Amino acid sequence: MGNAAAAHGALAAGVNLISGYPGTPSSELLEVASAFVQNAVADGVLSAEQAPHVEWSVNEKAALEVAYGASISGARALVTMKQVGLNVAADPFMTIATLGVKGGLVLYVADDPGPISSQNEQDTRLYAQFAKIPLLDSSSPEELFALMPRAFRLSEQHGCAVIVRATTRICHGSAPVPAVNRYKPHPISGFERNPRWVIFPPLAYQAHLAVPERLQSILANPDFSDLNYQIRADDTPAELGIVAGGISWSYLQDVLCQYNLSASFDLLKLGAPFPFPEELVTDFLMRHRTVLVFEELEPTIERELHRVAGSEQTGSFIYGKLTGTTRFAGENSVAIISDDLLHFLRVVGLLPKELLPEESLLEESLLEELATLTPEPSFDELLIPRPPVLCAGCPHRASFYAVKKALQGKKAFFSGDIGCYTLGNSLPLNMVDTCVCMGAGFTVPQGMHWAQPDALHLGFVGDSTFYASGLTGVVNAVYNQSAITFVVLDNELTAMTGSQPHPGTGLRMSYDAKADDVLRAPSIARVIEALGVRQVYEIDPLKLPQAIEAVTQATQLTEVSAVVFRAPCVNVGKRQAPPQLLSDDCTGCWICIDSIGCPALIMNDKAGLVHIDEEHCFGCDLCTQICPTNALESTNGS
Repeated sequence: MGNAAAAHGALAAGVNLISGYPGTPSSELLEVASAFVQNAVADGVLSAEQAPHVEWSVNEKAALEVAYGASISGARALVTMKQVGLNVAADPFMTIATLGVKGGLVLYVADDPGPISSQNEQDTRLYAQFAKIPLLDSSSPEELFALMPRAFRLSEQHGCAVIVRATTRICHGSAPVPAVNRYKPHPISGFERNPRWVIFPPLAYQAHLAVPERLQSILANPDFSDLNYQIRADDTPAELGIVAGGISWSYLQDVLCQYNLSASFDLLKLGAPFPFPEELVTDFLMRHRTVLVFEELEPTIERELHRVAGSEQTGSFIYGKLTGTTRFAGENSVAIISDDLLHFLRVVGLLPKELLPEESLLEESLLEELATLTPEPSFDELLIPRPPVLCAGCPHRASFYAVKKALQGKKAFFSGDIGCYTLGNSLPLNMVDTCVCMGAGFTVPQGMHWAQPDALHLGFVGDSTFYASGLTGVVNAVYNQSAITFVVLDNELTAMTGSQPHPGTGLRMSYDAKADDVLRAPSIARVIEALGVRQVYEIDPLKLPQAIEAVTQATQLTEVSAVVFRAPCVNVGKRQAPPQLLSDDCTGCWICIDSIGCPALIMNDKAGLVHIDEEHCFGCDLCTQICPTNALESTNGS
């Protein structure tokens, strides 16, 4: 897959350190690299001293700072994250852009058009413009592999960090790439004391003055410039020029091939959109009155084309997201680009005769057609959406239900966070009122408390998020005496992104923890106490009466309190036998289904009773504690 290709590309470049924080769709890169290193060391191919250091850091900010420390010591360092993770790392990122680097420093950032597993459709290309550092935009897994060595060379030659951008379909798409059978570490020159590494305002000013010259030299570097190129049509001059970048370029190639249009139009690929290749783009625009742009997320390329067309007075008409010609939001696909391209060609009168509809609309004006015609919905848009749900046996379901029962009839608000437990907003639980970003589950309710002190305010975060960005929220509440209740949903791993370890698990990226290492894993409850919260309750949420009582006591206090619900995720926990349904006692009230919405509980329409899907049931026995007639009986002795 694309993330594996990126990992092998970095290993081929001799990367010395890889750090990151898990976030779909970027996570697999670090895991593939770690597996390669472990296997190479175990097989005796690589010594432990030669092997690159690979770690899951506590968040993206820490990951970038660790990587930067390696870079200024002369090592090649790679840091991985998803697009919203770059927000967390923005503070060091913007300063590093000014300070510069020594060893190659590459940020692998995975954008998530759709979005599929993110809270927004943020476009990393805008961050590259903001920080004034180069960005290489991959269009396939094969290209990801090839971009990594280029990125490290660019970083070292120009003394700046480099972003390699991918998107979900590239990260999780598959293609054959050369495997790295032997790893040769990049030589590390070591850290040298120099005033340049200490960011005083005068140094920042001088470094900023040097940026334009640096960008110009990057544009002339073949490792950068070769990623931007034109493909001329057979029939020159072509009436239409098409510009694309990222995965949209690959989709466009498929569409042109499908309709035998590959030689009909001039094409411009922008595989390195920042710094923007103005000379190449000016030449392209000078030869085309009509230009169509395909890209995902923001109209970044399109805006730059408008700027160049205006400053160079090329007279080009540019169509894309800003004109409503292509989709403004969401993913592109072969089907979407096919629809948008054929629709546009029909409107401007460039659709080949064999593809024309029976009733041609070419006589109508271009603007009128663009305003009134809309493409048919794609196959993806016709699919019935399936809402995500918590897994059968997920302890978060029990945690939310315990809080709901404890506060039934009370004025209470529930602030959620990013993770599996965001799904607590779905019916029938309906227990997440807000969700902003990682860590905000602990800080948003503090503001709500000061605005509505007559209500109870609870903030939910997961165990990995607690370490990533929840600690400061706890300190803030204690310091400002915000009388809210923190709820930590500790399922002993980073569940949503693939079951990665975190500081509370006692395991590291290498999964080599010994028994004494596990014993040193910090206790979330004790950490919260150490931060100044005096009342902390730790309980298994699957012990429902005790869980309800813990929430009741915590929320009766007039000071900051906390409840830590601790039970393993179903991916690491032990599956138990499913409960037994006593048909004679089941009244068909469906309270178990209506209360917790477990996917292992099914309505049996024929008999009007509940049916247990034993294939999906995890045997958590939550439903046995809810059934009012005791028709669901535990078979696990609980």
